Amino acid sequence: MGVQSHTGSAMKIAVCVKQIPDPNTPYALDPESHFVQRPQDQVLDDTDRYGVEAGLQLAEATGGTVTLVSMCPAGSLQGVRQALAMGANKAIIVNDPALRGSGALVTAKVLAAVLRKEQPDLVIAGTESTDGYTGVVPQQLAELLGLPSLTFARKVSQADGKIRIERLTANGYAVVESQLPALLSVTSGAVEPRYPTFKGIMAAKSKPIEQPTAADLGFGPGDIGPAGSAQEIIGVRAAPERGAGRKVVDEGEAHLDIVRLLEQVKVI
Repeated sequence: MGVQSHTGSAMKIAVCVKQIPDPNTPYALDPESHFVQRPQDQVLDDTDRYGVEAGLQLAEATGGTVTLVSMCPAGSLQGVRQALAMGANKAIIVNDPALRGSGALVTAKVLAAVLRKEQPDLVIAGTESTDGYTGVVPQQLAELLGLPSLTFARKVSQADGKIRIERLTANGYAVVESQLPALLSVTSGAVEPRYPTFKGIMAAKSKPIEQPTAADLGFGPGDIGPAGSAQEIIGVRAAPERGAGRKVVDEGEAHLDIVRLLEQVKVI
């Protein structure tokens, strides 16, 4: 659908992104910690491409800038450079082994610490990451930063210091508007992410990437990781194999058998 922007001053935009293992390769868990083993080469989470594109369109329309903000193992920075190649101006990656095992709330606290220093006009995020699926970090960020939270945006427009969205709902959409600064989470239908050009890929190699540690942001060992998250993974089991299916032969009343099966599993 794209982003609409009318007259206004240059916007300073921060987009939260995440590097994840390539979804096309099997994930592996560490047998001791039960955490996902993250390879050196990771990719940009597909859901974040929509946030980056929304930020770029707003920045281009207002003469603003886009800063990527992330908490993740830096690795080869392949995923971050994908977003820089799309057109973002710089990146701030909180890269610290002590953060391993942090839950969603700790992630939000760390990102909030970076954003307080940056003081953006607008924070943009995807709705949820495809390696965690918690879907709560954008809302937690808004609460920590004291910002209005505009979630599940399927269309975005900006004018006169306000941000307006069409918020996706179960029955359609609702129009929501807020003064800036604010936080926005976008759905996959909000924009069509651009593909990096060769020029963009080459330019990304020289764009600044800051890598502060948790300590640089004022966090101690008890504030982050499993200790700060107040949670512990006590075990991981393989999902049970699926049993043999049941074949329903239609002799005129198969629909009744299907209804009974759905009632048994409480679908209807």
